[in-house]
Amino acid sequence: MKNCSHNDLANAIRFLSIDAVQKANSGHPGMPMGMADVCTVLYRDFLKFNPGNPNWENRDRFVLSAGHGSMLLYSLLYLTGYKSISINDIKNFRQLNSICAGHPEYEPGSGIETTTGPLGQGIGNAVGFALAEQILQAKFGKKSFNHKTYVLAGDGCLMEGISHEAMSLAGHLKLKNLIMLFDNNSISIDGPTSLAVSDKYKKRFESYNWDYIEINGHKEKEIFKALKKTQKAKRPTVISCKTKIGYGSPNKSGKSSAHGSPMGEDEIKLIRKKLKWPHEPFDIPKNILKAWREIGNKAQIKEKKSNKISFKEEGLKKKIKSVIDNAKKNAAKELKSIATRKSSENILKDLTKNLPLLIGGSADLTGSNNTKTEFQKIISPGKFNGNYIHYGVREHAMASIMNGLALHSNLIPYGGTFLVFSDYCKPSIRLSALMGQRVIYVMSHDSIGLGEDGPTHQPIEHLSSLRSIPNLNVFRPCDTTETIECWDIALNSKDKPSVISLTRQNLSQPRDQMKVENLCELGAYEIYRSSDNIELTLMASGSEVEIAISASKKLAQKNINSKVISFPSMELFDAQSENYRSKILDETKIKISIEASHPMSWKKYVGNDGVTMGIEDFGKSAPYKEVYKYFKLTDDDIVNTALKLRR
Repeated sequence: MKNCSHNDLANAIRFLSIDAVQKANSGHPGMPMGMADVCTVLYRDFLKFNPGNPNWENRDRFVLSAGHGSMLLYSLLYLTGYKSISINDIKNFRQLNSICAGHPEYEPGSGIETTTGPLGQGIGNAVGFALAEQILQAKFGKKSFNHKTYVLAGDGCLMEGISHEAMSLAGHLKLKNLIMLFDNNSISIDGPTSLAVSDKYKKRFESYNWDYIEINGHKEKEIFKALKKTQKAKRPTVISCKTKIGYGSPNKSGKSSAHGSPMGEDEIKLIRKKLKWPHEPFDIPKNILKAWREIGNKAQIKEKKSNKISFKEEGLKKKIKSVIDNAKKNAAKELKSIATRKSSENILKDLTKNLPLLIGGSADLTGSNNTKTEFQKIISPGKFNGNYIHYGVREHAMASIMNGLALHSNLIPYGGTFLVFSDYCKPSIRLSALMGQRVIYVMSHDSIGLGEDGPTHQPIEHLSSLRSIPNLNVFRPCDTTETIECWDIALNSKDKPSVISLTRQNLSQPRDQMKVENLCELGAYEIYRSSDNIELTLMASGSEVEIAISASKKLAQKNINSKVISFPSMELFDAQSENYRSKILDETKIKISIEASHPMSWKKYVGNDGVTMGIEDFGKSAPYKEVYKYFKLTDDDIVNTALKLRR
């Protein structure tokens, strides 16, 4: 690197970003141009990484929360020698199936640590990464886990509410291994940030219990000194990097016009002249590329000094199977009425006792979600030798942090709140699904069955909304056995998140026989039949299954025989063979679905001759049985509906 200056290294990032955005005729060049100096110092002098083994467990994590500046990340990965990104990939920026997507998309082993773009999500993920490192360090020691998480966030990230939630918790927990690089360029899409923000950042971040350092983001020595100081921090640190968006552009630097569109051929000529970069588009001089590759090679040496930890999925599966089989045996013996949130707590007792990598938590609803067991120890400020997190009333941050916990290694996070508050979690749930992460959302109080708390807390549209998210399993178990089976599936779904929707009210136990087979894996199955010859199919999930069974028995007394289908997961049912689905759905012409939620997701199953019984209005505040009567979701209402269809 003797023949290569800091400016040469930084300009390589700038011009790869400029050229890629220009070729794509789409993208955000301004932030990579502004933060190139900071990231050059970070990668050259501090970041612990290995392009030859991107999955090294003890690497530092770099999270680009300001995901629109994705060319910054792709440039760094290419320049330091990651095999995942070639110069041709960069030339195909924002093109179909290119790894260099418009916003970073998580790809195992690529150096892209997480999917970002929705602003602020990367901050929550970074808190999860940092928290995971501290948890694993407490379990396995500093020789195995001793790394940092760096998150690059912009003004927009810090306007989002999730930034407050996540940073507040990180400061409370004293996550000293977390460093935020704040691209403080004072520009947003609409113009200067003064249009919408007048925060006193220093006071804000210090109130979260973060250290705060202000620097000129274009001064190499100031950047180095600030990063050096963070290496021995006692709490998380924000480095406010005062930068110019579109640095080097004579006409667009420091303006919103540099943010989200190509610089333009004429302006690029001027930038090349100003920054003394006479090279053709995508051409990185050999000496500069060599210097960057040496940075990548130098970083590889650090891996050899770390102890290696092996997480074996096979051993985990055996433990899960043993716990699940034993729990199902006990469930077949204990047939008293119980809420499925309590059933979930009971299986969690065995799971948390036997699975050390299972990390639980709740958004200040531990006693209501039933998410904590006596075998869990609380993670508290500076003390990480536990496995339960009190997230506080921070549902959005909880979900985003769990994504970070899951992405970091083989930790399995689960977190609880009320189903109605899945709205607060939704952006992060969507990203769990997009990234294929094993994150488990425990959502209790799942219907009008919660009763007196009324319509603000009674979910109506939420199940249909969650079911519409690709690659997400939404479970609604009807009893203890189904709850156990849903946990079994969720824990074994390595590439898919799960929502487990649970009741507040007690339910009967229709599954009264032990079966080793996990029937919930079918998505839907026959749980009751009044006769061999039937003329009606009743379909229900969760708390409405017992109501459907009661209705089936009453209908049999009127010589109308039926079967009841329990539907714990529409996603798994839709994945079954055509023959199986036909066996469930096509035995009778008349079908009725019953669910105490919006019926839109049931219409594809009942057909033109069937009826969906649900709720298309907000709930009511009253004892839950009265609310069921009000919305005509009782066994007698099902009987009356069936009689009308038969006429």
